[in-house]
Amino acid sequence: MFGALRAWQTEPMSAIRGARERARIEVTAAIKDEARKQLAAEGAAKLSLRAVARELGMVSSALYRYFPSRDDLLTALIVDAYDAVGEAAERSHRAATGAAGAPGTGLARWVAVACAVRDWALAHPHEYALIYGSPVPGYTAPQDTVGPAARVGMVLIAIVEDAHRDEGLALPPLPDELRPEAERLAADIAPGLAPAVAAPLVAAWAQLFGLVSFEVFGQFNRVVEAREVFFRQAVTELARTVGLLGRRG
Repeated sequence: MFGALRAWQTEPMSAIRGARERARIEVTAAIKDEARKQLAAEGAAKLSLRAVARELGMVSSALYRYFPSRDDLLTALIVDAYDAVGEAAERSHRAATGAAGAPGTGLARWVAVACAVRDWALAHPHEYALIYGSPVPGYTAPQDTVGPAARVGMVLIAIVEDAHRDEGLALPPLPDELRPEAERLAADIAPGLAPAVAAPLVAAWAQLFGLVSFEVFGQFNRVVEAREVFFRQAVTELARTVGLLGRRG
């Protein structure tokens, strides 16, 4: 009898906790959605918890239970944006790798991932600006953002490491004056790669986002018209700087 009573008492409490958790998830999502609207309209520097609460019909004190400060909300939006572009890159990489153990060449996979990053950025320009645009005055990103921020870079590293193992790489020359830094980079981010690859890999990662940023932020206006073709050619050349050959075996 007591067992049945305990089960009766536990089940309603479990249901209540589940309902509360679902409600918290829904409210958190609504807060983020409204904050993203503010980003689009006003920019990250003018993001206001009070304005978000007002638009949602909440009192500020209630919103603070979800995000104690503007910086906490900004961090959540930044992590979401990094995760979203990282997921787009990872999904494209999986698709380009092939479903039956027949991976595409490293070059094809690199270009596919780069195009996925560009597509995401063009579809989400305000979120892209939040993570790759001007720093937000007074905000310092916490350690929580580091892992999500590395997702695209880790995909690019994986492509080059796989190509090194399966296809071989055309190792670029390494100037003597760059060797100490290249060795440090290889040890820190890609221990499976030669220093001669690690340094151009970091440069290619930076140039990839430079190309995307120029397009998202309008620097290509009245300069580059066939932008997709231009982008594909540019990232193909970046792939070659890290030794990708575009062939198997």
